[in-house]
Amino acid sequence: MELEKDNYSNHISHQFNEELETIRTQMLTMGGIVERQVNDALEAVLGGDVELAETLRQLDQQTNSMELMIDELCITIIARRQPAASDLRLVVSISRAVADLERIGDEASRIALQTIEMGEGSRSQHGFQEVRHIGNLVRDMVRDVLTAYARNDLEMAYRVAKQDRNVDQEYRTAMRTLVTYMMEDVRSISSIMSVIWVLRSLERIGDHARNLAEHLIYQVSGTDVRHQSLKTMKQTVREETGGQPDPQDTHEE
Repeated sequence: MELEKDNYSNHISHQFNEELETIRTQMLTMGGIVERQVNDALEAVLGGDVELAETLRQLDQQTNSMELMIDELCITIIARRQPAASDLRLVVSISRAVADLERIGDEASRIALQTIEMGEGSRSQHGFQEVRHIGNLVRDMVRDVLTAYARNDLEMAYRVAKQDRNVDQEYRTAMRTLVTYMMEDVRSISSIMSVIWVLRSLERIGDHARNLAEHLIYQVSGTDVRHQSLKTMKQTVREETGGQPDPQDTHEE
């Protein structure tokens, strides 16, 4: 009888591990779709590709459905398995991550909408250099944070969070430049405002990518680094990985 009990326990443990791996795999699959949305949104807006933008907006429904499905799986695991410690952190961090992934998809859809609206009228070229530059930064952030999740790579997650500061700085600079353009030529206000909304969505994608990095650090280390400085975040990562201090971190707020 004792042997039967042990076999039953092993079966349950194996099944539980499979359930955890399922939600992790589903989250990464959703991440791949969202990464494609960001890439396509940039391609559409920079190329004025209205047809691609229309297709992209339809893809947003898929990420919405995946968020609901993964959330339901997470709730079921918590209710049935009552996970603890690292298992609970995994479920919680994935639940938080899919919410940020869905919001990244929303922002990509908003960029697509601006592309469609700009495609219906004249397209001013003001601001598109900034869109390309900031777009490349946030596209790399999304790609890298998903890679960090696949590898449980806290150092890469930290670098993504650190990059968000650069995106914010570039965004503020771009805003000042575009406001100057509008003041110099009032006829450009409408088209430049569309570009400003695109840049705003890109900046928010960077914010959500940083959130994803924070969720992974919590998942692996058990320390909630949300609303913490980069210096504190780096200290948490260093303690977890045994890495060496970065002299630049002493200047981070």
